[in-house]
Amino acid sequence: MKHPAHPARTAAVLAALALGLLTGCSGGDGDAAPVPVVPSSVALPAPKQPAAPAAALATPAAAGEVRVEPGPFTDRVRLTGLTLAKGSAVGGHLTITSDVSDVLVLEVRAAFYDAGGQLVGTGTFRYQEEEASTGEHDGPRAAGEGIDFSAVAEKLTGTPVSAVLSIPVLVNE
Repeated sequence: MKHPAHPARTAAVLAALALGLLTGCSGGDGDAAPVPVVPSSVALPAPKQPAAPAAALATPAAAGEVRVEPGPFTDRVRLTGLTLAKGSAVGGHLTITSDVSDVLVLEVRAAFYDAGGQLVGTGTFRYQEEEASTGEHDGPRAAGEGIDFSAVAEKLTGTPVSAVLSIPVLVNE
């Protein structure tokens, strides 16, 4: 026994077949250019400047103390001979420990604090390798000698007795 066709169901099936033929079942010759897929960007832009130093230390440092703030590059270097010279400059020696290569670009920042742990100034040491056209490296070798640095305080608003170092930039071969 035959069942009568339902008119609404028949119309829906025919519409679905027509849509499928129009959108996905074309018998093209394969010469059509594929439609490019544009990925959405989920990465955040790089910061224009490194984070500002803390306005105050949670635990004030002892007079003459130089601390190293943990950061993205502190595990790749060894800092030795850190000194606070006359309260207006931090000096020391940096050596690369993660591999054997030359330093191409380096930035060491110093935040200077008074006896109460309040920020009184900042200073920056910058190094950039300037290779000659021959490609020979004649600057400091991070793997061997390392680099001596000094970050001098600028625009002090008080008397610094301690400092905190950070390394926001390190590029090595």
